[in-house]
Amino acid sequence: MRAPGPENIGQLHSADAMGAEHRDNPLAQYFLRNRERLLWKWHHYFEIYHRHFQRFRGKSPVVVEVGVFQGGSLQMWREYFGKGTRIVGIDVDPRCLEFADEATTILIGDQADPAFLADVRRRFPHVDILIDDGGHYMVEQIVTFGELYPHLQPNGVYLCEDVHTSYLPRWEGGLRRPGTFIEFSKALVDGLHAWYHLPQGTEMDEFVLGTYSINFYDSIVVIEKRPIAQPRVSQTGKLSF
Repeated sequence: MRAPGPENIGQLHSADAMGAEHRDNPLAQYFLRNRERLLWKWHHYFEIYHRHFQRFRGKSPVVVEVGVFQGGSLQMWREYFGKGTRIVGIDVDPRCLEFADEATTILIGDQADPAFLADVRRRFPHVDILIDDGGHYMVEQIVTFGELYPHLQPNGVYLCEDVHTSYLPRWEGGLRRPGTFIEFSKALVDGLHAWYHLPQGTEMDEFVLGTYSINFYDSIVVIEKRPIAQPRVSQTGKLSF
């Protein structure tokens, strides 16, 4: 889906207006030279993508992107991650099937439908990266996270973009409005700190034991997985007083 927001905060800018701080990575460079399928991206996204995805380059990851739009990002990911990458695009528009090829699978379905997402899990038992650039409505983002985040491989990355819709009434958002994806994500921060606020002896859930970090950026939330053991604290050296 196209990136929401320019009609609310300003006009669409030329790609040439991208600042040097956002240009210095291969994703931005691909975007700037792109003359093929349409790509619609906020300039600052490329630095965020590269920060969290570069460790998968050349390692044949399985990348699931919810929201195909015109298919431009499917091409971008394939070039960025390299040979052997498997791209899975999800969209509600059956016209997106035309973007399927030997390295790209297109699935048509509703990202807010748990039964459809269960079929995604069945068909793709290993997923390294999940990018939610779908419908941007609150229920879509929250259901997709709930159904697919646990399915990511133990060192995977989950990225939800255009989360500024959490502040826009058109997408059921509003500042500190209960039920938005931003408010949902804020609550996830408590999970990272469950060791310190749950009663001693509590059995930690899969999120606590498998989540390394939650990263908030302008319009993007990135959650990184990693197996986590109970935190330990130590001391070295001598007391001074």
